[in-house]
Amino acid sequence: MDRERRRMKETQALYYNWLDRWDERRAQRGDAVKEPTTLTLDAQLAFPSANRAENIAEFCALADSAIDNPGFYHLPSESDLTYDLKDGWIEFQSPVLTETEANNIVRAQITESRSNDHALVIFHHWNASSRSRQIARFFSSQGFTVVQIAMPYHFERRRPAASHADDMLSPNLGRTVRSMRQAVLDGRKLIQALQSEGYEQVSVLGMSLGSWVAGLVAAHDQTVKKAALFLTAGSLADMVWTGRATQHIRASLEQKIDLPQLRCAWSPLNLENYAEKLVRPDLDLQIVLAKRDTVVLPQISHQLVAQLKDAGAQPHVLELNCGHYSLSLPPQILWAGIKVSRLLRQNGR
Repeated sequence: MDRERRRMKETQALYYNWLDRWDERRAQRGDAVKEPTTLTLDAQLAFPSANRAENIAEFCALADSAIDNPGFYHLPSESDLTYDLKDGWIEFQSPVLTETEANNIVRAQITESRSNDHALVIFHHWNASSRSRQIARFFSSQGFTVVQIAMPYHFERRRPAASHADDMLSPNLGRTVRSMRQAVLDGRKLIQALQSEGYEQVSVLGMSLGSWVAGLVAAHDQTVKKAALFLTAGSLADMVWTGRATQHIRASLEQKIDLPQLRCAWSPLNLENYAEKLVRPDLDLQIVLAKRDTVVLPQISHQLVAQLKDAGAQPHVLELNCGHYSLSLPPQILWAGIKVSRLLRQNGR
């Protein structure tokens, strides 16, 4: 019996070692196109009505004001619901316009199901190269219409000649805030369009960077009743500072600012700052974490969970023994998908 246990432990150790090496190889592929640049404030991009910030202290003051500003993540009053719906795609102009023309048009692919009363909007991970047919197929087979939105500077919204989506997450502090705010407002406008098409319920699912977007959408759009956050945490600044995939951003920043200053500058992107909005009784949260994650470290994910619980939430938490990228492999992704499907079906779905 002892010999059998040792053999099982050795097999498990080999498997987890293989997972860790698989994740590291996947991370190294992304390193090839990422290079350190320079810290740029560009506060006028993040806070259009504000004056240019001359230093990080002035930028942080604007960020603090944005947290308390109820209009920061609300659709502008002049935004309308004009959109095109054709051949399984929905397209509309982003409520936030940028200097990159392609980025100003939002497209989302719709995979319909046998029941068209519940739509699931999916926000992909940073630097995703394509929408996921497997995820769309799985959730549509469960009876949910899947709507995969393109986040800013991804897919058909990419900046011409860009090697990766560096305009969404970068050492340019103001542009990063603008891109994340744009992603949230794009998501909110998409939800309105889906509701106008007759969907009685619209839920959100976000993966990695997309989980921050999905979380911010759920916090600020009270029509969202269910949200699934994969590979998430509260502080985007901490993720960037400690994560394997963003070492080049830290290298660009740490000669000029420290982590507390980055936390302050990106405070409008920190889910912990909206914990009270995420604990409303009609919002169900499913959080999926990876114990071996080197991109979103487990300790900063646990901080978000603790903050939500302290605020009165009871999130469903699934923690899998895999890495950030290997969550996409079976059986991990199947367990995560089944958990989300159960969440979506709750309350008499």
